[in-house]
Amino acid sequence: MTDDRNEDKQAVDPPQETVSFAFDRMTVARIRQVFPNARWSDTLQAWTVPGKTARKRIDRWLACEADRRTPYEEDRGRDAYQFEPILSPYLQVYDRGLRINTPFSRTVVDELRQIPFSRWNGADKVWEIPYASYDDLQRHWSAIEEAAKRAEPDERRKRAEARKGTDEEAKAKRRISERRKKRLPVPSDDLPPLDRPVATTAFGIVVITEITGELVVANAIAEHHPDADGEHVWAGWRAATLEELVHTWPAPKDRGEYGRLRGWWQPTLEELRAARRAAKGRERRRQRSADNETKSSSSLK
Repeated sequence: MTDDRNEDKQAVDPPQETVSFAFDRMTVARIRQVFPNARWSDTLQAWTVPGKTARKRIDRWLACEADRRTPYEEDRGRDAYQFEPILSPYLQVYDRGLRINTPFSRTVVDELRQIPFSRWNGADKVWEIPYASYDDLQRHWSAIEEAAKRAEPDERRKRAEARKGTDEEAKAKRRISERRKKRLPVPSDDLPPLDRPVATTAFGIVVITEITGELVVANAIAEHHPDADGEHVWAGWRAATLEELVHTWPAPKDRGEYGRLRGWWQPTLEELRAARRAAKGRERRRQRSADNETKSSSSLK
């Protein structure tokens, strides 16, 4: 099995945790020694470690690595914060460093993952940064704070209010309406396989459930499917499950121009990785919702 396939398998076998640090050959050698299954993720810009106890093992390793770092680095970070503190409601000080608590934003997460030794504290729902990484935090803080402000509920509501009655809102509603129909135009002479995940231009990776045979009126769907010219028929689809995505073999190369024009293609490794992460998040949310319902039912008895 190649390194890429090993990396892919470890990246999608839930659960997994991430850890990041400034590049250093000795540190990389140590993490490979302690975590033989750890793999570098270009997408996450972090190391991924699989396993149910991965977070605890990573925390122990980080503590050992912190002991390796000279007290000067930690003290320098503390002094830098005292001399030039980041003043923000999103940042608090705690005994071992700094904590960042913001509304959820993908940009915030991406920025924080680039800071050495940053970690997500799932119990307290905050990101933690050691003082030794304060210089790195300062370099990323502008982007973090700007994204956090945009993610505030009031800001989201303001943007939603500003879109009311605009062409942008109408277009978004039409796009949502089309997606809810769970249909996809496909060439009548080049049909996708059934019951197998395929990548699509319009809806990402989906599973085609049926070919209805109903002819598509191209002019009526040009806004959502501009490449659906020629003779197309409707295909029904559903979202792919995590298990289906895990067992889907990636395409050996990119989709190419023909795949884009056709509207479907065998997904690439990067496309599968992104879809697997999203599917894993959906499953976790469903599980939490089910657990909460069970607890609520138990409390009423």
